Amino acid sequence: MATKTSKTEKVITALKGGAELTAKQITARYGVGNVSAMISSLRMQGYPIYLNRRTSVFEGEKQVYMKYRLGTPKRSVVAAGYKALAAEGVRV
Repeated sequence: MATKTSKTEKVITALKGGAELTAKQITARYGVGNVSAMISSLRMQGYPIYLNRRTSVFEGEKQVYMKYRLGTPKRSVVAAGYKALAAEGVRV
């Protein structure tokens, strides 16, 4: 029997594959109703998902849009996470 892949798994698989996706693309391709909530949940699970501004020019008109991508966190971000855990008394 085949297992069903969740919307979240499909999105993270696409991001791991190098895709950069807008919120509209995530909604259209994967049927996600609240993209912001899904991305927030993935971030809380430890995925370093970034939202980057992109600019394109089409027929002389400049368009600015935002795309989500999976990246590598800076050392300062990782250090801040460990400091927060240490403040809570969690041993790592």
